[in-house]
Amino acid sequence: MPQNKPNPGSALIRINKYLSSSGVASRRKADELISAGRVKINGQVVKELGTKINPRKDKVLVDGRGVRLETHLVYILLNKPKDAVTTSRDEKGRRSVLDLVKVRERVYPVGRLDRNTTGALLLTNDGELANRLMHPRHLVLKVYKATLDRPIRERELAKLKKGVMIDGSVTVPDELYVLPESGATEIGIAVHEGKHHLIKRIFESLEIRVLQLDRYSYAGLNHHGLQRGEWRNISKKEIAALRKLVELPDS
Repeated sequence: MPQNKPNPGSALIRINKYLSSSGVASRRKADELISAGRVKINGQVVKELGTKINPRKDKVLVDGRGVRLETHLVYILLNKPKDAVTTSRDEKGRRSVLDLVKVRERVYPVGRLDRNTTGALLLTNDGELANRLMHPRHLVLKVYKATLDRPIRERELAKLKKGVMIDGSVTVPDELYVLPESGATEIGIAVHEGKHHLIKRIFESLEIRVLQLDRYSYAGLNHHGLQRGEWRNISKKEIAALRKLVELPDS
């Protein structure tokens, strides 16, 4: 007979942690899914936030789709090309970054890059790590090269270094510098905030348009040595550094 309740056992974990570790959502968002009645365990809707499950025996569905805890964790760094979206499905049928990364495991992008923004993109099936990297409190640093439609002036650089108002709060770049021999049209800029279109909006405050945007580095991982569209598995040392960054124990 089918199980109607979560199975007892010694390896029980809270359902929100299970959903987070599976890459479905952060623990807070998982609690919202549970409260909204979108989670089923062994065929029954569960709304009790403290519910625990046995990952080896219980069947979990979110919005009717099965959720599985990955046992083999994969960590990939992609040098994202232009015209690739960072969603797993695209209603317009455009190429996804998942079309470029050919692995058996089901991986997800950590955060998003605009379709025409290139550069360092982390993909993984480690939901707990991914959710922590995307959480604002961990101040993950992202370094970009922005190519501008005109040279930036010294006084404009000075203004940006003091901070500009974005979405009701002052945004101050962690680093801001003109790249050598660029005629002041190529700028290195590092930020830890994750606001939508942040880099473009920073320069738009000066009525400067960003023609090209490349993310050189994400959380200390850079795309050096990778051509556009190429990817690599990141090393154990790099994984350990990411886990330390977001206060997770080394696996």
